[in-house]
Amino acid sequence: MTAMTDVSLADDLRDRVSGEVRFDAGTRGTYSTAASNYRQLPLGVVLPYTVEDGERAVAVCREHDVSVLSRGGGTSLAGQCCNTGVVIDWSKYCRRVVSVDPERRTAVVEPGIVLDELNDELAPYGLMVGPKPSTHVSCTIGGMIGNNSCGASAQAYGKMADSVRRLEILTYDGLRTWVGPTGEEEFAAILAAGGRGAELYRGLRALRDRYLAEIRTRFPDIPRRVSGYNLPSLLSEAGFDVAKALVGSESTLVTVLRAEIDLVEVPAAKTLVVLGYPDVTVAADQIPRIAAYRPAALEGLDDRLVELEHSRRLALEALRELPEGRGWLMVEFTGDDQEEANGKARDMIDDLRDGSDAPAVAFLEEPEEQKRVWAAREAGLGATAYPPGGPETHEGWEDAAVPPDRLGDYLRDFRELLDRHDYGSASLYGHFGQGCVHTRIPFDLRTAEGVARYRRFVEDAARLVTSYGGSLSGEHGDGQSRGELLPIMFGDTVIRAFEEFKALFDPGNRMNPGKVVHPDPLDGNLRQGVGYDPWEPATHFAYPHDKHRFSEAAGRCVGVGKCRGNQDGVMCPSYRATREEEHSTRGRARLLFEMLNGEEITDGWRSQAVHDALDLCLACKGCRSDCPVNVDMATYKAEFLSHHYAGRVRPMPHYSMGWLPLWARLATIAPRLVNAVTATPALARLIKAAGGVDRRREVPVFGERRFVDWFTERGSRGSGARGTVLLWPDTFTNNFHPAVGRAAVEVLEAAGFAVEIPDRTPCCALTWISTGQLDTAKRVLRRTLDILRPQLRDGTPVVVLEPSCCAVFRADLPELLYGDEDAHRLAGQARTLAELLRERAGDWRPTGLPGRSRALAQPHCHHHAIMHFDADRAVLREAGVDLEVLDAGCCGMAGNFGFEKGHYEVSMACAEDKLMPAVRGADRETLVLADGFSCRTQIEHAGGARPLHSAELLAAAVRGERPDGAERPAPPRTPVRLGALAAVAAAALAPVGLATWRRRHR
Repeated sequence: MTAMTDVSLADDLRDRVSGEVRFDAGTRGTYSTAASNYRQLPLGVVLPYTVEDGERAVAVCREHDVSVLSRGGGTSLAGQCCNTGVVIDWSKYCRRVVSVDPERRTAVVEPGIVLDELNDELAPYGLMVGPKPSTHVSCTIGGMIGNNSCGASAQAYGKMADSVRRLEILTYDGLRTWVGPTGEEEFAAILAAGGRGAELYRGLRALRDRYLAEIRTRFPDIPRRVSGYNLPSLLSEAGFDVAKALVGSESTLVTVLRAEIDLVEVPAAKTLVVLGYPDVTVAADQIPRIAAYRPAALEGLDDRLVELEHSRRLALEALRELPEGRGWLMVEFTGDDQEEANGKARDMIDDLRDGSDAPAVAFLEEPEEQKRVWAAREAGLGATAYPPGGPETHEGWEDAAVPPDRLGDYLRDFRELLDRHDYGSASLYGHFGQGCVHTRIPFDLRTAEGVARYRRFVEDAARLVTSYGGSLSGEHGDGQSRGELLPIMFGDTVIRAFEEFKALFDPGNRMNPGKVVHPDPLDGNLRQGVGYDPWEPATHFAYPHDKHRFSEAAGRCVGVGKCRGNQDGVMCPSYRATREEEHSTRGRARLLFEMLNGEEITDGWRSQAVHDALDLCLACKGCRSDCPVNVDMATYKAEFLSHHYAGRVRPMPHYSMGWLPLWARLATIAPRLVNAVTATPALARLIKAAGGVDRRREVPVFGERRFVDWFTERGSRGSGARGTVLLWPDTFTNNFHPAVGRAAVEVLEAAGFAVEIPDRTPCCALTWISTGQLDTAKRVLRRTLDILRPQLRDGTPVVVLEPSCCAVFRADLPELLYGDEDAHRLAGQARTLAELLRERAGDWRPTGLPGRSRALAQPHCHHHAIMHFDADRAVLREAGVDLEVLDAGCCGMAGNFGFEKGHYEVSMACAEDKLMPAVRGADRETLVLADGFSCRTQIEHAGGARPLHSAELLAAAVRGERPDGAERPAPPRTPVRLGALAAVAAAALAPVGLATWRRRHR
């Protein structure tokens, strides 16, 4: 299409669709790929408000003769979720539950509803959707229908086709109708009505009759046949079910507007048994014997996967639950109560213990134990995508399925095939109870020889799985990865039937062309490919885990979409607030990839599209731990901002909040005067406007006496029996909440430590890093290393009370000053208070809290991502705290983010998602803990209780008191004239202080 035609199409869509229509480069880049090896830039994207909007969008596309791709969560692995037409993304708005019938156990839903969100709405009825893919946090019902999704629960509930009762569909040429099982009477009525519906049904009946023999004989009768169209559903014994025939058609036939699906009861109780065997192939041999006990799930994993998960700290607690072995089966049983579920499991175990091949056994009935082990299984893709020290891996042959009773032999032959093609490092895991095997293979998709070898391998693999009576795809679909290979599995006659089937619904080949039938070559449209040559810019961060190349870091995302979930974890707070693809970690990574690729986004670091996508990134670092492949968008954002604003005037928040340590230092000259200014409404408004601070935020109140001044006057009083520690006086503790520092000193000295503080004022450079002022950040950090050199050289632990500062030392510092040995020493010596107590305080714990204090803890995002919260949880519980650690996501403040003008609504939406409802819902006796200054500030701003730092709670335990609330300074009520004098004084002192600061940090 020409540019003029694109404009006309976009204009017509905007005129007729009451949704969002986007044809900009940023959106096109964001939707250029999903979780596959493939990349195609769409013409544009439509986000319809209603299904009727979607219908109108298809009508406009038909008038302009452009193709359509109906998209769900964008997690597909075979290339079916990218194309060059118009993408309709249902997931932002069309996610309504139309109706639920608890008696019939059915629901009618719109296509964009996410599986976990739907199950949350069904929970009050005791019902759920049967299939549960590992992407359940982000996959949509429409996408599951398009892909015929399965998951581990398919062992009990079948594929998505088994859950679909009826579909409301729209054909490209405009037929909108409900389809489902079609009896003879209904069939006759459809023919009598005439028109496009009669033509379609008449053609379907004729196609079924014409290819009846092939339909009965060429489709593998196995649990996980997902490849190809579901023509067996048109058989008379299957009820001539047009809805089920359309499931798994990957948007190549119709657009699904609504679905009526069958539901199942939520199991009352579950028991998980893990069986250990000498090898995964030996484990696979046991599948028929175990399947006879009718488990609800039967999964397998090999030692290679476990090694990778262990090396990357993925689900480490779960790995400790595994029994001895080098191949494992996870067998889940359900029951009406725990006794019934346990009984089923014990019956199987008793049988398996007879004979020489008895497995090692782990019996898990506690829900938390089970959840951890399932998390390890679901982390498989993340663990295998970037094996430490090895090449990146790819989809392409990751979900073939064979008859379950032949799985062991197939795995042995498949391993031999991997070795023959020199791909022997691939891990094997999957839904073994249904013969489905997952793996990611180190294909070289960047060189001609590598791509050719990839083609040779998948052709051989297709012949192998067909020889076993299996399916090329057992879960992920055909798309472009396997469409070209379908003749090997089905033969030419069935392929003709597929082509005719498509032509009945889509005679012009305008629905997701190039997938399943008439497919594009499996080695075409590759995201990398033989022409892959990304720009390699010089960077500030070293990216040691990405071959020291920013392009490798930006290309790390594999697109599984966990960042689009909202059930647990931290990432991605801005996506949870906006439901915008470009505000997910995945969407931002895609745009950085496109920026380096240079085809659609051509202005490099100056790109406004990339800047806009990153603007709402809270730099929470949640993706660094929660993303399956550890994308670190906070670091990428800092890198981008550094180059984007190089040689340019920055936004005011970069000067105000980005230079906060300087302004805080100046404020200590006269903190009461500064507080007076910020407490005077008129002056506060001027200051906030000048600094780019949202008018609805209160400026934090400075403490009347800095922590370091208090400590210097008081001196160290600890015995030093357990050694000396350096207490880091971060900007927030030192200047705003000095009581936190005093509490930490009390705890450390009670534990037997001698406490020191630096002899000069250092800084971790957090605010410069978060605003992308990386040259300044590096100068600040080098000065800090100079100040700390004596402690770094003698191994003194550095206790850091502000989690974000500790995270800088542990993560950002060694990557910004890569190769500086003192930087790496500080990364190794920085500890949170709880970590130090766990590691060096022996059995000592402050246990003097009266009674049992209840507390809610909100872990700071950086704490969650870098240090993790295990030590804090343990120390607080040992101190007698009845602790609930919130899994509420980011508080929404995230350093300077929540203060910046233009971010307030997103910031508060993050807080009100889960955090503030939990805080407000707690009783008055429950304490609120938040070690992060930003978290405490947000909770107080949103009207919650005054939160405590854990150091304050532990100090109260040392004293044997119950803390009633955090000590916070209150702004004085001061006449305007006093505030004006303070403003004049501060303005006069600022240039002097700035010059001094710059001299010190050169």
